[in-house]
Amino acid sequence: MADGSTTLLLGIPVPSTDPVFLTFIGIHIVFGIVATIAGAMAMLMQKGRGRHSRFGTLYFWTLTGVCITMGILFGMRWRENYHLFILGTLAFAALYLGRRFAGRYDLLGLRFHIGGMGASYVLMLTAFYLDNGKNLKLWK
Repeated sequence: MADGSTTLLLGIPVPSTDPVFLTFIGIHIVFGIVATIAGAMAMLMQKGRGRHSRFGTLYFWTLTGVCITMGILFGMRWRENYHLFILGTLAFAALYLGRRFAGRYDLLGLRFHIGGMGASYVLMLTAFYLDNGKNLKLWK
């Protein structure tokens, strides 16, 4: 994969033509899009059981999928992606912390839930923009 060849995926150059790498990138992108939408929906819904919990659970599992595929992609291109691995690991740690405190309505539980879930969302978007921001037409 260090041969310098690239593939365009949704208009963004991907530094590989390896079909295994591209398959995991595709899965990673799908998880990331769904996690972004589910996380935003959970933030916007009335808190408590119901839609907030359902979107929160979807966000948890899809961001977990993003982190798993990130680990695989990191293993394939660790020199180029170590900074994304750090962000992904922090995002998962925050996500896990936030999930552990879901459903607790005391002040400490609410702080950890909101802080953890919010931090995981910010870290996910930061990793995306760090890796892809230079290729997004919106920023040009």
